Amino acid sequence: MDEVKIIEIKKSVFADNNKEADSLRKKLKEKGVFLLNLMSSPGSGKTTTLIQVINSLKDKIRIGIMEADIDSDVDAKKIIAATGVKAIQLHTGGMCHLDAEMTEQGLAAINQNDFDLVVLENVGNLVCPAEFDTGASKSIMILSVPEGDDKPLKYPLMFSIVDLVVINKIDVLPYFDFNVDKCKEYVKTRNPNAKVIPISAKTGEGVQELAAWLLKEVQDWKK
Repeated sequence: MDEVKIIEIKKSVFADNNKEADSLRKKLKEKGVFLLNLMSSPGSGKTTTLIQVINSLKDKIRIGIMEADIDSDVDAKKIIAATGVKAIQLHTGGMCHLDAEMTEQGLAAINQNDFDLVVLENVGNLVCPAEFDTGASKSIMILSVPEGDDKPLKYPLMFSIVDLVVINKIDVLPYFDFNVDKCKEYVKTRNPNAKVIPISAKTGEGVQELAAWLLKEVQDWKK
């Protein structure tokens, strides 16, 4: 019987993407364009949260939105109808994430130079999107109360790579076994530098704090 040929893979499969992401980030910094990578699981309230934040900031900065999904254009249409800002839909062709090259294609399509802030609403998934650097200036994720406060323990990579964790749907806290303080503690074990902001995208509670955080990040990026 022939021996099985064994190939040692020593180069990270993400190495090329990381280089492209660093290059994209540098270009965006030179142009003063802030790219926000927004991630979460499906149903966490990404689009609803985004609408609230856009409406708080659209008179202060120029905002463009890139909605990434495997299919459909539902979210892009919803954003345009609710906020009036420019939004485009990115179809990933079945892939459960965006990488730096795909993100750059989207930025070219939306003409990023027209905006101070471009938000990439990534595909709803707590695994794949965390593995690929999109070239974003900052990355945030939304965790909703119905998902449970232990998600930082179950999805360590996602919580370790983001700059901000938004705990959404706090209006339903009385109906779920979700401990906000424990969740914050779990987040800190994965990422001591991550900020945590509890909000309700439905009632608007906490949204102004989130909007203020994002506005400051955009302004600091331009310095």
